[in-house]
Amino acid sequence: MTKAERQALWETRIAEYKKSGQSVKEWCSSHEDVNPKQLWYWLRKYKNQDVVSPGNSNRWLPVEISNQSFIEEDHTLLVKIGLVSIEVKPGFDPALLSQVVKALVALC
Repeated sequence: MTKAERQALWETRIAEYKKSGQSVKEWCSSHEDVNPKQLWYWLRKYKNQDVVSPGNSNRWLPVEISNQSFIEEDHTLLVKIGLVSIEVKPGFDPALLSQVVKALVALC
């Protein structure tokens, strides 16, 4: 089993455990292939994460596209993050936009 497969398996197990409302001991007794020590290990590993995500990968964020974005003559794109709007024009620096979006997402 690859690292990604193992992580996906434990993400599923942790989600099922949390959804069950059972104690670790109760949940593991009904899932004989899971040792309570293993479950505690993985729970500690993801302690500070609301949602377990493989390898701290990026998460998808909702994007709203208004008709106005497509009508503008100079082909600009308006990106809204919270209360902030970013106007993106042809020739923009993708690395800079990425940094700005990450900073805004962290603040919003």
